[in-house]
Amino acid sequence: MLLAMSVFLITLIFVIWQPKGLQIGTTAVIGAIIALIVGVVSYADIFTVINIVWDATLAFIGIIILSMVLDQIGFFEWAAIKMAKLSRGSGNRMFVYILLLGAIVAAFFANDGAALILTPILLAKMKYLKMNPLAIFAFLMAGGFIGDSASNPLVISNLTNIVTAGYFDIGFVEYVKNMFLPNLLSIIASIVVLWIYFRKDIPLNVDVSTLPEAYSVIKNQTMFKLSWFFLALLMIGYFIGDRMHLPVSVFALGGALIFLAIANHFKAVKPIMTIKAAPWQVVWFSIGLYVVVYGLKNAGLTEIIASWITDLSGQGTVTAVLGTGFLSAIISSVMNNMPTIMIMDIAIDHVGYIGNEALVYANILGSNLGPKMTPIGSLATLLWLHVLAQKGVKITWGQYMKVGLVITPPVLLVALLGLI
Repeated sequence: MLLAMSVFLITLIFVIWQPKGLQIGTTAVIGAIIALIVGVVSYADIFTVINIVWDATLAFIGIIILSMVLDQIGFFEWAAIKMAKLSRGSGNRMFVYILLLGAIVAAFFANDGAALILTPILLAKMKYLKMNPLAIFAFLMAGGFIGDSASNPLVISNLTNIVTAGYFDIGFVEYVKNMFLPNLLSIIASIVVLWIYFRKDIPLNVDVSTLPEAYSVIKNQTMFKLSWFFLALLMIGYFIGDRMHLPVSVFALGGALIFLAIANHFKAVKPIMTIKAAPWQVVWFSIGLYVVVYGLKNAGLTEIIASWITDLSGQGTVTAVLGTGFLSAIISSVMNNMPTIMIMDIAIDHVGYIGNEALVYANILGSNLGPKMTPIGSLATLLWLHVLAQKGVKITWGQYMKVGLVITPPVLLVALLGLI
């Protein structure tokens, strides 16, 4: 356990530190190689991990490529301006509408897509509207939070969702049915709690008349119109795939490549540049870190967590659901939700999936919401901070945790109640 934990902690430290520009994916792969060399994982374990995460990884690549094509068309900028214009100059309405936009983007394009695509657009628009630093901080923190707190409704909304759905063989429709209410409660609670927390920093009035017309930012009208039909067809495809028991990546990645080819036909994008610009480091990060964490599983961590979940289950459904959700949240905030979701999935599997289905969804909610307590909790937050740093916006750990530690627990509690 000590050796496995040491390899994990050193890997995580370098992921956070990124000395001399060392990227997170490279660090995770190096950590996986070290774990293999020192014997905390075997070659067979690597194939086991790949078998667990391959669908999630390929689906993630597809979602990001689709998001990048839509971004190049001007789709997300159009949506951001539309939301701002709908506020009719009310700062409070704009705050709520931006959160709703973030929730929609997170649902259909994953929390990482929201962090990578929507964050720079919102930052640029807020600067254009000449908001003061406190208002910009409020909107950015709220936007970053909703990206994770609203990433629960669909299997494709978060890597953790895809991994868990694949591990327990949960269908697309079954997942939607079980997570609709918890996600709705999470969005409502997020908006209410975030507004209460930042209400003094939100400007009463914003001059939106200076914003350009939404249609003016669309770079390819044909592709923009086609995108609505394509997204609808893709969503239908997910449901068809569920009926046919096909991996979600078949439609997520396959659909993205088809959409990329269509965009190329209408000269809206340059495919090679788009594929090269995709965040491939995230792929290596997910696989590498999962291998490192599998060493913790081999060392007995899952058995320890399984015993905790068993004890919680003996206290009744309410205690089991709330306890599992907050256990997942706390572990995620300390050791990142990517490894946490797999460790917790394996632990719940040890306890027994049949009869404990609510615990699986509680784990997802905990792994998606809990990470917002710390900057290292989720990959989406790390990407969000990286995007902001590139734009010259520095948010310290202290600033982040001052908000995250206050906002996250009540939102998570409300979301978990939707499972009971």
